[in-house]
Amino acid sequence: MHPDFKQWTTECLALTESFLEKRLPTSDCAPTRLHEAMRYAVLNGGKRIRPLLSFAAGELGDADKTRVVVVSAAVELIHAYSLVHDDLPCMDNDTLRRGKPTCHIQYDESTALLVGDSLQSLAFQLLAEPAVTDEPQAQLKMIQQLAVAAGSRGMAGGQAIDLDSVGKILSLPELESMHIHKTGALIRVAVILGASCSNKLTQDQFKQLDHFAKCIGLAFQVIDDILDAEASTAALGKTAGKDAENNKPTYVSILGVTQARELAHELRQKAEESLNQFGAKALRLQQITDFIVQRNF
Repeated sequence: MHPDFKQWTTECLALTESFLEKRLPTSDCAPTRLHEAMRYAVLNGGKRIRPLLSFAAGELGDADKTRVVVVSAAVELIHAYSLVHDDLPCMDNDTLRRGKPTCHIQYDESTALLVGDSLQSLAFQLLAEPAVTDEPQAQLKMIQQLAVAAGSRGMAGGQAIDLDSVGKILSLPELESMHIHKTGALIRVAVILGASCSNKLTQDQFKQLDHFAKCIGLAFQVIDDILDAEASTAALGKTAGKDAENNKPTYVSILGVTQARELAHELRQKAEESLNQFGAKALRLQQITDFIVQRNF
């Protein structure tokens, strides 16, 4: 019998947190300030949606959780590094993240910059070290997929487009293209890498899985934009209303809240349709999809 969703998420997040706790350098190891800041930026924070997606996708092929946790940690390190850099004064210039001062406020800008650099390199170190698949060539492909997702053709490229779009009016396709890269790339690779920890899925199944991940990546951003407009800073754990304050194009600014919510539900439906061929094994992916669209923080 499957544990309920809350119990399942608690177990998966505990595995990820424990793995990160062990693999991040300890704060008494030189350079101590940098290592302390790395742990500050990563541990005990966030929804950990990307690790959960890796574990859920791993269940499609009955992947060993001791393998999936490596993938989940690597993706989360990339995500954490991106947040540290996004919050810097040269980017979004934010002071609050996950309910506490941002890394450059708690420490300083130079340390925050090095934290991001170090977390990114640690992610690839983790993904390269243990055998997360039975085939070395498959593991090399996974490393390559994470690199693409994090780089100029993925997350970093999306951030560049985002910065260039401040004060501009984007069409809906242009906004979607930006977020397919900025937010969606890392969500998609979290799903694909989790599924890749087993060798039971076909190429067609990976194609359907990627379409699922593309849809939920966009849905995640749509809900993020709605929450930025409607939720409080206390609820979000980060400064609310920053998009409007910075004159950034969002799904809310283009569609309004009502139509944005409708779009999120359309994307959820498309995502869940992509999972039909997986049957009961896709339960956790379906539950995460519902959580993403229904969340209020």
